[in-house]
Amino acid sequence: MNRTHSLKLMWALLLCLVIILVSPATMAQQKKALTFQDVMKFKAVLDAVISEDGSWIAYTAQPDRGDGELKIHAATEEKIFTIERGSKPVFSKDSRWVAVVIKPKAVELEKADKEKPKEGMALLETATGEVHHFERVERFAFSEDSKWLAYHHFKEEEKPAKEEKTQPSQEPAASAEQKKDKKKKEVGSTLVLRHLASGQEISIQYVLSFAFDKSSRYLAYAIADPEGKENGLFCRELQKEGYPQIAITKGENTRYSNITWTKKESKLAFLSAVENEEGQPGPATLWVWDGDTGEQNQAVKSEAAPEGWMLPLKNQVSWTRDGKRVFFGFKPETPQDVSTEKEKEQEEKEEVDLYNIDDLLKKREVDVWHWNDPIIITHQKKQWSRLKDWTYRAVYHLDSGKAIALADQEMRTVEATENPQFALGLADVPYLKEITWEGSFDDVYLVGLKDGSRKKVVSRLQSRPSLSPNGDYVVYYHDLNWHIYDSKTGTTRNLTSQLDVPFFDEDHDYPSATPGYGMAGWVEDDRAVLIYDKYDIWQFPTGKDKPINLTGGEGRQSQVTFRAIRLDPEKRYFGKDEQLLLSAYHNLKKHTGFSTCQVGTQGVKTLIEEKKQFRFLAKAKKKQILMYTRESYSEFPDIWISDMNLVSPRKISDVNPQISEFAWGSAELVEWNSVDGIPLQGVLIKPGNYQPGERYPVLVYFYRFFSQRLYEFNGPVVNHRPCFPLYASNGYAIFLPDIRFEVGRPGFSATKCLVPGVQKLIDMGVADPKAIGLHGHSWSGYQTAFVVTQTNIFAAAIAGAPVSNMTSAYSGIRWESGLARQFQYERTQSRIGGSLWEYPERYIENSPIFFADRINTPLLIEFGDEDGAVPWYQGIELYLAMRRLGKDCIFLQYRGEPHHLQKYPNKVDYAIKMKQYFDHYLKGEPAPEWITKGVPYRGK
Repeated sequence: MNRTHSLKLMWALLLCLVIILVSPATMAQQKKALTFQDVMKFKAVLDAVISEDGSWIAYTAQPDRGDGELKIHAATEEKIFTIERGSKPVFSKDSRWVAVVIKPKAVELEKADKEKPKEGMALLETATGEVHHFERVERFAFSEDSKWLAYHHFKEEEKPAKEEKTQPSQEPAASAEQKKDKKKKEVGSTLVLRHLASGQEISIQYVLSFAFDKSSRYLAYAIADPEGKENGLFCRELQKEGYPQIAITKGENTRYSNITWTKKESKLAFLSAVENEEGQPGPATLWVWDGDTGEQNQAVKSEAAPEGWMLPLKNQVSWTRDGKRVFFGFKPETPQDVSTEKEKEQEEKEEVDLYNIDDLLKKREVDVWHWNDPIIITHQKKQWSRLKDWTYRAVYHLDSGKAIALADQEMRTVEATENPQFALGLADVPYLKEITWEGSFDDVYLVGLKDGSRKKVVSRLQSRPSLSPNGDYVVYYHDLNWHIYDSKTGTTRNLTSQLDVPFFDEDHDYPSATPGYGMAGWVEDDRAVLIYDKYDIWQFPTGKDKPINLTGGEGRQSQVTFRAIRLDPEKRYFGKDEQLLLSAYHNLKKHTGFSTCQVGTQGVKTLIEEKKQFRFLAKAKKKQILMYTRESYSEFPDIWISDMNLVSPRKISDVNPQISEFAWGSAELVEWNSVDGIPLQGVLIKPGNYQPGERYPVLVYFYRFFSQRLYEFNGPVVNHRPCFPLYASNGYAIFLPDIRFEVGRPGFSATKCLVPGVQKLIDMGVADPKAIGLHGHSWSGYQTAFVVTQTNIFAAAIAGAPVSNMTSAYSGIRWESGLARQFQYERTQSRIGGSLWEYPERYIENSPIFFADRINTPLLIEFGDEDGAVPWYQGIELYLAMRRLGKDCIFLQYRGEPHHLQKYPNKVDYAIKMKQYFDHYLKGEPAPEWITKGVPYRGK
């Protein structure tokens, strides 16, 4: 062997040695760290749908910021179509066509001020990929036979003419008649009916609303023209040559609405009302038109309403599936809220009297808060937009021609039902006042559809009752057990009390009544009901047979939670021998899968189970094909399809292939005990460049239970939460611990779970004990603020929207809903367990502000000053306390923002500041000026 050859061999061996010594961790270091620009470009899957024959899948791939795209995949071949800015896809029944919404360009939306650009529509033919685009489309629909598409344009917006400065006009003022003519009427816009095979289109002007019938014989539409002279309800006959128009009914200045077809036949229900001089609809009439005979019946006039009530045009009209009944609503008559034209003219003519008390009081602005109001004024205001047009359910029977009022002001809710006997009525009026501190309750009734009679089933129920499909039984959860009411005998029996397993929430740690786990549904012919415990699914016969544990107790034995998946959302019950698809969640190991069991038979079979998380999306209506997602911490939840046995799964989408370029990190389960010995779990996300033996800064993020997120993909987005992959790729470990709460001590509950969990990471050699940060928002924002009063283990903390003073927050308002906050402390999340007067010491002991002098951790507080959940002055209280005590505290107030930031510039700013804060205190990076000096007010 010559010298040259020996040198070459030596160099080759050295190169091999270098390659061998490059560990996976070292290679991971070579992967990129995520930036905020990278995060903005990551896409989420939205609006996923599968065609009825299972041959096509469509979804939107939408980045956090910017324009998305609609993808349409063939299920059995490598054929993909893309529509830029497409969203909300709808397949025709024969799968030949896809209609989608086209969003405006993101750049145009960013530039737009008040007048935002309108959405459009695109139509794609799956055989060819040919796409047609249409501008300014508000709504579209296919006919059931897939031969037609109707699309409705937005109304043309009237732009006010610019007034020119001229000499005062010498023309006489407009008369009252001229003013009346200028009143704004409800005017329709253009509807286009497109024949899909030929592309032929028919334009119909001034359409308000439209609907195809189920047999595809008719397209019905309501017309409202500018003058009101040609108003009417019309139909196009789609199966006749020339597609002639039928005038079902016409009426000058008459408005038509609630066009609703039966599910099977061509019967049409609709409402009509004549507009008054103000352009507002008066009392309405319910009509039924038969497309087979052409007969039109004036089903219900407003005069048929109970005394003091009327039939309003703004309504909810629906048919039963058998086409024998129509549900609609009556409404109490109310005085006109607006004055008539004559009254207005009179007011204009009257001279102003500065000392007229009545005139002055007309302009008062006052709300009267009465101690005995059913609901408080702020809640009334939030409810007003809904309640002012609330209709109380009634039913019209086609066979008898009778209209029966079912609901009234004492029992405001009656649910529409398919059975001919009973509907379920819920009366919350006796308990409205208690909403403020206790929660919501209902008295439950069976309401007779033929006469409106009522049978009380149960009083003061907090859970949601369920009426069986045939109307024979009502099932409900109450006092830790499930009960069944027999409508024929009027008797109730307890279904679960004799079983040796609990049906109440075993993890419930709130001071409210313990809820159940819910029910899967009914079995056909009302023969049984399927109910959940924590793990298993039980079948309870409505007769005298014994209950069956359908999953055979496998759930409780293996600590796996089984839940039935509804494959057909329109189906009202399960078949008596139906094979059920189940989701299966392993409570200890945190992965999910799919299993199956059979109604009426004990036993469960696993279909697929991996260290992943699976989510059911949909089943093809006419084929045995499932669409679902599979994910893990590092695997994006792309779309998969398979047969019903999940034997041959196929991955459809690959939305974010760039994941492999980044140092994403890895997730693992961690276990420890709380201070008082309670076993706990959490998720540790190790950095993308993790090397054993090296310690890392740790970001702790928590709320209540987070260990179930072990196999959950954390989608990169810019918002009020830390983006886990962003931090992991930038050298952080992330810890997501579970918290077990104790009623009366919610603050210390968090401390006693968090601190040992953090110590576990230190003992594992992962966490740098001097570089641990804590972050929480809302409920965990409160916990963050409290925990730093109890421990110095954290180098820095960020509290988003925290309650700092429970004594002042207790009687605050949740402005988004108008509800008082008292119920939250007495019965729900804040877990005090009683009023401020019952337990004043609990409110003080759990309030960070009373222990602010003990805080030694730098604290960043964030709030939107229009927060509708937590009063933002809670942030001010804590900030001022720490400022007075000379503590390191910064308060970020985002102007005009709610509980979760909505404006993208603000989300970006907070995300950047969040990372800068932790980078400084946990990694020792130089502090930006906003941390060292603040940002003085400059008049903005």
